Amino acid sequence: MAPKDIQHIGEELAILWNDGHETFLRLEELRRRCPCAVCAGEGDIPGRVHKPASAPLTAASFQLVRIEPVGGYAIQPVWADGHQSGIYAFGYLRGLCRCEQCARPANDGSAGAP
Repeated sequence: MAPKDIQHIGEELAILWNDGHETFLRLEELRRRCPCAVCAGEGDIPGRVHKPASAPLTAASFQLVRIEPVGGYAIQPVWADGHQSGIYAFGYLRGLCRCEQCARPANDGSAGAP
């Protein structure tokens, strides 16, 4: 699964997927779910997650400056506070979709299906 189009619209990131599904992610949620090691922590061999102390998020933390492509599998947002180490794989972004269709329980076989 890959995006057909990604647009920054106001306070949201709008993604049109190649299967026709649309995902709308609030920028604040996108930043708070940053998968980089500084924001999400980094696992060691025994499975413990180590997360360094981070600076508090400010209004600039949720202002998207631009989006950089990462190969054919991810995007890398650049935020107004200078943070840009998060690489958001397309599968991860699709998993953040909270629309009614994607929120269905996985056991009915239709979660995330168009």
